[in-house]
Amino acid sequence: MSYHSIFTSPLHTVADYTTKRAYLELHISVLLWGFTGILGRLITIDSTLLVWYRLLFTVLSLLLFKNILRSIGQIPAKVRWQLVGIGSIAALHWVTFYGAIHLANVSVAVGSLATTSLFTAFLEPIFTSKKIKSTEIIIGLIVSLGLGVMFFYGQTFKTGIIMGLVSAFLAGTFTTLNKIVIDKHDPSPKAMTFVELGGGWLFLCILIPILHIWWPRETFLPQQSDLVWLLILALICTTLPFILSLRALKKLSAFSSVLAINLEPIYSIFLALLIFQENEELNLRFYIGTAIVILAIFTYPLLSRREKSNLVT
Repeated sequence: MSYHSIFTSPLHTVADYTTKRAYLELHISVLLWGFTGILGRLITIDSTLLVWYRLLFTVLSLLLFKNILRSIGQIPAKVRWQLVGIGSIAALHWVTFYGAIHLANVSVAVGSLATTSLFTAFLEPIFTSKKIKSTEIIIGLIVSLGLGVMFFYGQTFKTGIIMGLVSAFLAGTFTTLNKIVIDKHDPSPKAMTFVELGGGWLFLCILIPILHIWWPRETFLPQQSDLVWLLILALICTTLPFILSLRALKKLSAFSSVLAINLEPIYSIFLALLIFQENEELNLRFYIGTAIVILAIFTYPLLSRREKSNLVT
Protein backbone atom coordinates (compact mmCIF):
# COMPACT_ATOMS: atom_id res chain seq x y z
CA MET A 1 0.00 0.00 0.00
CA SER A 2 1.38 3.41 -0.97
CA TYR A 3 1.85 6.34 1.39
CA HIS A 4 -0.94 8.22 -0.39
CA SER A 5 -3.41 5.32 -0.17
CA ILE A 6 -2.97 5.09 3.59
CA PHE A 7 -4.52 8.52 3.97
CA THR A 8 -7.17 8.15 1.29
CA SER A 9 -8.35 4.65 2.16
CA PRO A 10 -11.74 4.34 3.92
CA LEU A 11 -9.95 2.14 6.47
CA HIS A 12 -8.20 5.25 7.76
CA THR A 13 -10.67 5.99 10.54
CA VAL A 14 -10.83 8.44 13.41
CA ALA A 15 -9.29 5.72 15.59
CA ASP A 16 -6.16 5.82 13.41
CA TYR A 17 -5.93 9.57 13.87
CA THR A 18 -6.28 9.40 17.64
CA THR A 19 -3.59 6.73 17.83
CA LYS A 20 -1.21 9.02 15.94
CA ARG A 21 -2.15 11.85 18.26
CA ALA A 22 -1.47 9.57 21.24
CA TYR A 23 2.04 8.91 19.92
CA LEU A 24 2.58 12.63 19.40
CA GLU A 25 1.47 13.48 22.94
CA LEU A 26 3.61 10.67 24.33
CA HIS A 27 6.71 11.91 22.51
CA ILE A 28 6.09 15.45 23.78
CA SER A 29 5.99 13.95 27.28
CA VAL A 30 9.22 12.06 26.66
CA LEU A 31 10.96 15.20 25.41
CA LEU A 32 9.93 17.09 28.56
CA TRP A 33 10.98 14.16 30.76
CA GLY A 34 14.36 14.31 29.06
CA PHE A 35 15.07 17.48 31.05
CA THR A 36 14.34 15.86 34.43
CA GLY A 37 17.77 14.26 34.68
CA ILE A 38 19.42 17.61 34.02
CA LEU A 39 17.28 19.30 36.66
CA GLY A 40 17.98 16.44 39.06
CA ARG A 41 21.69 17.19 38.87
CA LEU A 42 21.17 20.95 39.21
CA ILE A 43 19.05 20.53 42.36
CA THR A 44 21.31 20.04 45.38
CA ILE A 45 18.92 18.47 47.93
CA ASP A 46 18.89 14.67 48.27
CA SER A 47 16.71 12.53 46.01
CA THR A 48 13.93 11.78 48.51
CA LEU A 49 13.33 15.43 49.39
CA LEU A 50 13.65 16.38 45.72
CA VAL A 51 10.78 14.03 44.82
CA TRP A 52 8.77 15.19 47.86
CA TYR A 53 8.90 18.80 46.66
CA ARG A 54 8.35 17.78 43.05
CA LEU A 55 5.14 15.94 43.93
CA LEU A 56 3.94 18.68 46.30
CA PHE A 57 4.25 21.43 43.67
CA THR A 58 2.73 19.19 41.01
CA VAL A 59 -0.33 18.35 43.11
CA LEU A 60 -0.83 22.00 44.04
CA SER A 61 -0.67 22.99 40.37
CA LEU A 62 -3.35 20.43 39.49
CA LEU A 63 -5.76 22.16 41.88
CA LEU A 64 -5.84 25.06 39.41
CA PHE A 65 -7.65 22.91 36.85
CA LYS A 66 -11.40 23.48 36.63
CA ASN A 67 -13.63 20.78 38.20
CA ILE A 68 -10.63 18.71 39.26
CA LEU A 69 -12.15 17.82 42.63
CA ARG A 70 -15.43 16.80 40.98
CA SER A 71 -13.51 14.54 38.59
CA ILE A 72 -11.70 12.94 41.52
CA GLY A 73 -15.04 12.29 43.24
CA GLN A 74 -16.23 10.39 40.17
CA ILE A 75 -13.45 7.82 40.58
CA PRO A 76 -14.66 4.85 42.71
CA ALA A 77 -13.08 4.66 46.16
CA LYS A 78 -11.48 1.28 45.42
CA VAL A 79 -9.85 2.67 42.29
CA ARG A 80 -8.60 5.74 44.18
CA TRP A 81 -6.76 3.47 46.61
CA GLN A 82 -5.28 1.56 43.68
CA LEU A 83 -4.05 4.85 42.23
CA VAL A 84 -2.52 5.82 45.57
CA GLY A 85 -0.56 2.55 45.50
CA ILE A 86 0.57 3.16 41.92
CA GLY A 87 1.58 6.70 42.85
CA SER A 88 3.71 5.34 45.69
CA ILE A 89 5.53 3.09 43.20
CA ALA A 90 6.02 6.11 40.89
CA ALA A 91 7.45 8.09 43.82
CA LEU A 92 9.96 5.31 44.57
CA HIS A 93 10.85 5.21 40.88
CA TRP A 94 11.79 8.88 40.96
CA VAL A 95 13.67 8.56 44.26
CA THR A 96 15.82 5.73 42.88
CA PHE A 97 16.26 7.59 39.56
CA TYR A 98 17.63 10.72 41.21
CA GLY A 99 19.60 8.54 43.59
CA ALA A 100 21.30 6.97 40.55
CA ILE A 101 22.16 10.45 39.25
CA HIS A 102 23.79 11.38 42.55
CA LEU A 103 25.65 8.06 42.76
CA ALA A 104 26.87 8.20 39.15
CA ASN A 105 25.81 10.84 36.62
CA VAL A 106 22.89 11.78 34.38
CA SER A 107 23.97 9.62 31.46
CA VAL A 108 24.33 6.48 33.56
CA ALA A 109 21.02 7.02 35.37
CA VAL A 110 18.92 7.63 32.27
CA GLY A 111 20.76 4.95 30.31
CA SER A 112 19.82 2.37 32.94
CA LEU A 113 16.17 3.26 32.35
CA ALA A 114 16.48 1.68 28.90
CA THR A 115 15.86 -1.71 30.53
CA THR A 116 12.31 -0.61 31.39
CA SER A 117 11.07 -2.09 28.11
CA LEU A 118 12.51 -5.51 28.98
CA PHE A 119 10.90 -5.43 32.43
CA THR A 120 7.58 -4.37 30.90
CA ALA A 121 7.69 -7.18 28.32
CA PHE A 122 7.47 -9.62 31.25
CA LEU A 123 5.39 -7.55 33.69
CA GLU A 124 2.51 -6.76 31.31
CA PRO A 125 1.66 -10.45 30.67
CA ILE A 126 1.94 -11.17 34.42
CA PHE A 127 -0.59 -8.46 35.36
CA THR A 128 -2.87 -8.99 32.35
CA SER A 129 -4.11 -11.82 30.16
CA LYS A 130 -1.80 -10.67 27.38
CA LYS A 131 0.58 -13.31 26.03
CA ILE A 132 4.31 -12.76 26.05
CA LYS A 133 5.35 -11.54 22.60
CA SER A 134 8.63 -12.76 21.21
CA THR A 135 9.11 -9.41 19.45
CA GLU A 136 8.94 -7.52 22.72
CA ILE A 137 11.36 -9.91 24.41
CA ILE A 138 13.83 -9.62 21.53
CA ILE A 139 13.67 -5.82 21.50
CA GLY A 140 13.95 -5.69 25.28
CA LEU A 141 17.04 -7.92 25.15
CA ILE A 142 18.62 -5.75 22.44
CA VAL A 143 18.01 -2.65 24.57
CA SER A 144 19.56 -4.43 27.56
CA LEU A 145 22.53 -5.41 25.37
CA GLY A 146 22.98 -1.75 24.52
CA LEU A 147 22.91 -0.93 28.22
CA GLY A 148 25.54 -3.59 28.90
CA VAL A 149 27.82 -2.24 26.21
CA MET A 150 27.36 1.28 27.61
CA PHE A 151 28.04 0.71 31.27
CA PHE A 152 29.40 -2.66 32.34
CA TYR A 153 33.01 -1.89 31.62
CA GLY A 154 34.24 -0.87 35.08
CA GLN A 155 33.49 -0.48 38.76
CA THR A 156 33.02 3.30 38.80
CA PHE A 157 29.29 3.48 38.20
CA LYS A 158 28.19 0.03 39.39
CA THR A 159 26.14 1.28 42.39
CA GLY A 160 24.48 3.93 40.24
CA ILE A 161 23.64 1.31 37.60
CA ILE A 162 22.02 -0.97 40.18
CA MET A 163 19.97 1.95 41.48
CA GLY A 164 19.01 2.80 37.89
CA LEU A 165 17.90 -0.78 37.21
CA VAL A 166 15.65 -0.70 40.29
CA SER A 167 14.20 2.56 38.97
CA ALA A 168 13.58 0.93 35.57
CA PHE A 169 11.76 -2.01 37.17
CA LEU A 170 9.54 0.37 39.14
CA ALA A 171 8.85 2.41 35.98
CA GLY A 172 7.73 -0.71 34.12
CA THR A 173 5.53 -1.70 37.06
CA PHE A 174 3.62 1.56 37.46
CA THR A 175 3.22 2.01 33.68
CA THR A 176 1.69 -1.46 33.37
CA LEU A 177 -0.62 -0.91 36.35
CA ASN A 178 -1.68 2.48 34.94
CA LYS A 179 -2.62 0.80 31.67
CA ILE A 180 -4.80 -1.71 33.54
CA VAL A 181 -6.65 1.01 35.48
CA ILE A 182 -7.18 3.10 32.35
CA ASP A 183 -8.56 0.15 30.36
CA LYS A 184 -10.95 -0.88 33.13
CA HIS A 185 -12.16 2.45 34.49
CA ASP A 186 -11.10 5.22 32.04
CA PRO A 187 -10.68 7.94 34.70
CA SER A 188 -9.97 11.57 33.84
CA PRO A 189 -6.19 11.93 33.21
CA LYS A 190 -6.03 15.05 35.38
CA ALA A 191 -7.91 13.42 38.25
CA MET A 192 -5.84 10.26 37.90
CA THR A 193 -2.62 12.29 37.98
CA PHE A 194 -3.78 14.17 41.09
CA VAL A 195 -4.68 11.01 43.04
CA GLU A 196 -1.54 9.12 42.00
CA LEU A 197 0.95 11.89 42.65
CA GLY A 198 -0.89 12.98 45.78
CA GLY A 199 -0.69 9.39 47.00
CA GLY A 200 3.02 9.31 46.17
CA TRP A 201 3.54 12.52 48.12
CA LEU A 202 1.72 11.14 51.18
CA PHE A 203 3.80 7.97 50.93
CA LEU A 204 6.98 10.05 51.07
CA CYS A 205 5.58 11.99 54.04
CA ILE A 206 5.67 8.66 55.89
CA LEU A 207 8.96 7.47 54.41
CA ILE A 208 11.10 10.59 54.97
CA PRO A 209 10.83 10.65 58.82
CA ILE A 210 11.81 6.96 58.86
CA LEU A 211 14.83 7.60 56.62
CA HIS A 212 15.74 10.63 58.75
CA ILE A 213 16.42 8.28 61.66
CA TRP A 214 19.29 6.62 59.73
CA TRP A 215 20.38 9.61 57.61
CA PRO A 216 19.71 12.82 59.56
CA ARG A 217 19.39 15.99 57.48
CA GLU A 218 20.50 19.41 58.60
CA THR A 219 17.63 21.10 56.77
CA PHE A 220 14.52 20.17 54.82
CA LEU A 221 14.29 23.54 53.08
CA PRO A 222 15.64 23.95 49.55
CA GLN A 223 17.94 26.80 48.59
CA GLN A 224 16.51 29.61 46.48
CA SER A 225 18.12 28.26 43.31
CA ASP A 226 16.77 24.79 44.12
CA LEU A 227 13.28 26.24 44.50
CA VAL A 228 13.35 27.69 40.97
CA TRP A 229 14.51 24.39 39.45
CA LEU A 230 11.94 22.45 41.51
CA LEU A 231 9.10 24.62 40.18
CA ILE A 232 10.26 24.07 36.60
CA LEU A 233 10.59 20.34 37.30
CA ALA A 234 7.10 20.12 38.79
CA LEU A 235 5.11 22.34 36.42
CA ILE A 236 6.77 21.81 33.05
CA CYS A 237 8.41 18.40 33.41
CA THR A 238 5.85 16.61 35.60
CA THR A 239 2.30 17.98 35.49
CA LEU A 240 2.07 18.43 31.72
CA PRO A 241 3.88 15.26 30.55
CA PHE A 242 2.18 13.05 33.15
CA ILE A 243 -1.28 14.10 31.95
CA LEU A 244 -0.31 13.71 28.28
CA SER A 245 1.23 10.27 28.87
CA LEU A 246 -1.88 9.01 30.67
CA ARG A 247 -4.04 10.20 27.77
CA ALA A 248 -1.73 8.39 25.37
CA LEU A 249 -2.05 5.14 27.36
CA LYS A 250 -5.73 5.02 26.41
CA LYS A 251 -4.67 4.16 22.87
CA LEU A 252 -1.26 2.54 23.30
CA SER A 253 -0.05 -0.63 24.99
CA ALA A 254 2.15 -0.43 28.05
CA PHE A 255 5.11 -1.87 26.11
CA SER A 256 4.84 0.50 23.14
CA SER A 257 4.55 3.41 25.59
CA VAL A 258 7.62 2.32 27.52
CA LEU A 259 9.54 1.79 24.29
CA ALA A 260 8.86 5.38 23.26
CA ILE A 261 9.91 6.48 26.75
CA ASN A 262 13.27 4.84 26.02
CA LEU A 263 14.01 7.96 23.98
CA GLU A 264 14.15 9.89 27.27
CA PRO A 265 17.66 8.60 28.04
CA ILE A 266 18.81 9.68 24.58
CA TYR A 267 17.52 13.23 25.07
CA SER A 268 18.98 13.43 28.58
CA ILE A 269 22.34 12.00 27.53
CA PHE A 270 22.87 14.58 24.80
CA LEU A 271 21.72 17.38 27.09
CA ALA A 272 24.14 16.17 29.78
CA LEU A 273 26.95 16.07 27.25
CA LEU A 274 26.21 19.65 26.23
CA ILE A 275 25.63 21.11 29.70
CA PHE A 276 27.84 19.06 32.02
CA GLN A 277 30.49 17.77 29.56
CA GLU A 278 29.85 14.23 30.75
CA ASN A 279 31.67 13.00 27.65
CA GLU A 280 34.83 13.32 29.76
CA GLU A 281 33.50 10.53 32.01
CA LEU A 282 32.38 8.22 29.16
CA ASN A 283 34.11 6.21 26.44
CA LEU A 284 33.46 4.77 22.97
CA ARG A 285 31.48 1.83 24.39
CA PHE A 286 28.93 4.24 25.78
CA TYR A 287 28.23 5.71 22.36
CA ILE A 288 28.05 2.26 20.71
CA GLY A 289 25.56 1.16 23.35
CA THR A 290 23.49 4.28 22.81
CA ALA A 291 23.37 3.53 19.08
CA ILE A 292 22.11 -0.01 19.84
CA VAL A 293 19.33 1.39 22.04
CA ILE A 294 18.23 3.86 19.36
CA LEU A 295 18.27 1.10 16.72
CA ALA A 296 16.08 -1.12 18.90
CA ILE A 297 13.57 1.66 19.51
CA PHE A 298 13.08 2.34 15.82
CA THR A 299 13.17 -1.35 14.83
CA TYR A 300 10.27 -2.34 17.10
CA PRO A 301 7.45 -0.78 14.99
CA LEU A 302 8.76 -2.62 11.89
CA LEU A 303 8.94 -5.98 13.65
CA SER A 304 5.56 -5.46 15.29
CA ARG A 305 3.95 -4.61 11.94
CA ARG A 306 5.50 -7.71 10.34
CA GLU A 307 4.30 -9.89 13.22
CA LYS A 308 0.73 -8.61 12.77
CA SER A 309 0.83 -9.20 8.99
CA ASN A 310 2.02 -12.77 9.54
CA LEU A 311 -0.89 -13.41 11.87
CA VAL A 312 -3.33 -12.08 9.28
CA THR A 313 -1.90 -14.22 6.49
